[in-house]
Amino acid sequence: MPTQDLHGLPLTTASADAAAAFNHVVEGYLRYRADAPQRLRALLAADPEFAMGQTLRGYFAMLAFNAASIPAARKALEAARKPAGVTRREAAHAAALTHWSEGDIDATLATWEQILDEHPLDVLAFRLHHFLAFWYGRPEVMTKRADIAHRQWSPELAGWSALLACRCFAHEEVGNYKIAEAAGREAIALDPGDLWAAHGVAHVLEMQGRHDEGIAWLKDLEPNWEGGNNLKHHLWWHRGLYHFERREFAQVLALYDDNFRNLASDLTQAQPDMYIDVQNAASMLFRLERQGVDVGDRWTELADKAEARIGDCVSTFTLPHWMMALTATRRWDAAGRMLDGLRTFAAAGVGTAAPIVRDSALPICEALLARAKGDPARACDLMRPALAGMSELGGSHAQQDVLEQLFLDCAVSAKRQDDIDTLLARVTQRHPISPENRVGYAAAASKAS
Repeated sequence: MPTQDLHGLPLTTASADAAAAFNHVVEGYLRYRADAPQRLRALLAADPEFAMGQTLRGYFAMLAFNAASIPAARKALEAARKPAGVTRREAAHAAALTHWSEGDIDATLATWEQILDEHPLDVLAFRLHHFLAFWYGRPEVMTKRADIAHRQWSPELAGWSALLACRCFAHEEVGNYKIAEAAGREAIALDPGDLWAAHGVAHVLEMQGRHDEGIAWLKDLEPNWEGGNNLKHHLWWHRGLYHFERREFAQVLALYDDNFRNLASDLTQAQPDMYIDVQNAASMLFRLERQGVDVGDRWTELADKAEARIGDCVSTFTLPHWMMALTATRRWDAAGRMLDGLRTFAAAGVGTAAPIVRDSALPICEALLARAKGDPARACDLMRPALAGMSELGGSHAQQDVLEQLFLDCAVSAKRQDDIDTLLARVTQRHPISPENRVGYAAAASKAS
């Protein structure tokens, strides 16, 4: 009996159990299941020489966005290349993993696109492409591929709700809110536990200022999140954003401690420095402190983790968040070492991330340090050139918002009216809700008007 993936594409393994385990892992990845690593171990036990199984192991290592995981990805790649007789598609997946482990994001995305051009139903190539295009600030690329897949797939296929969720988020990021919300709600109707669909609609509600609806949306869906991975934390962070916009800061801190940065939870203890969790935590603390909220010693554990990750530039968008923690705790030496690490990485010029670090992450981190040392004018001068290309750091509009608030904060402190006007015009163009009606911008906008 031939072995096949979720959509009937051939898998080069003689083990039906391994093929079934492979599909179980992919299904867990699509649905953000916390037990995906355990599923992967079962797959590799079923057939250690299964090329796509080893490639999937490498992909999972790269998904961690942690430089320490790259050797594991390369080890998996070596194992994936050993078996003979793999299909052209399977070999292309190994090539994509090669490019990714080398930091060549353009080649990685192009390889997955080639796979999808030849095999439109390759659900793994589609979902990984969506992930990486997002974290490198390419929403139009995400949207194009989601729309192509939507035309070529059909509702009876496994992963249809996952496709709808991706289409929802992609269209939200390019401002097509009607298409996005419809796709996300359709996905939830099919699978109420689809975390990415819940997330996509949460973004629509955030961008449209529908905060009460957003809180209700996430609270109603929360009972379906049992067994989900760290994306649950990000959904609670989104709920925190709604409460933040209602100036319910005590509720935001409660969600921080009990939900999206609960240090005692199994998910946090398993991955205490997970990039998305760090972004959630640091960005919310930064927003709260701008509003005069005392966040206590919550920065300390983030700063400890930031020091341990100095020199790791794999997740470009996380870098300013690490620096937020170091500067909030006045760890000047560590902040300086982090900047040195960014400069070294950028100067090496290896991979797609190097120019992004040079042109965006480094000047933003330098601005954070200047701001913390009491020189907001210098912070403005450092960060201003980075604004135009800042989206290449990755992150959604809702996530990038904290960097825009950073520049605004420096401009206000430095009494730089031109910079204030520039930033307010920027966010007005990017966000359908006027700055006067958003907590992070209201004070500056009211003075500007």
